[in-house]
Amino acid sequence: MPLTPLDIHNKEFSRRIRGYDEDEVNEFLDQVIKDYEIVIRENKELHNQLLSLQEKLDHFANIEETLSKTIIVAQEAADEVKNNAKKEAQLIVKEAEKNADRIVNESLAKSRKIAMEVEELKKQASIYRARFRTLVEAQLDLLSQDGWESLDSRDRYEQDHDREVKEIY
Repeated sequence: MPLTPLDIHNKEFSRRIRGYDEDEVNEFLDQVIKDYEIVIRENKELHNQLLSLQEKLDHFANIEETLSKTIIVAQEAADEVKNNAKKEAQLIVKEAEKNADRIVNESLAKSRKIAMEVEELKKQASIYRARFRTLVEAQLDLLSQDGWESLDSRDRYEQDHDREVKEIY
């Protein structure tokens, strides 16, 4: 057990012949007591500071551990968000590609349909031109005949023919 200032103060030395000067020893002991009390007080203060600093250190260690865990959780959450964003982007790209393919296919189908309609219109125009040419040629033939008498005789022939047909029936 360590020595206390009170132990030093109460210490009695035995007396012998030719011993130390009692007043000098008491003065020295008083000085030792004062210094020893100062050392004990400083030791207590340092011990209290050590405890306080240890508490702070433990507190900061807990904060560090919490922050470390928080950073790990945040990193995992960020990775998950990033992965989800990549998946969503891939889905959007696939959907866009499907829509683009559909639009291209629809456009090709419309283009084919229009090309077929154009071909049909060209055929109809060709037929129309041929018929019109035939009609014009027939009209030219009529105009190039000897005269209007032939038309008149034709009209008479048709009238006669119509009368004959009516008479039969």
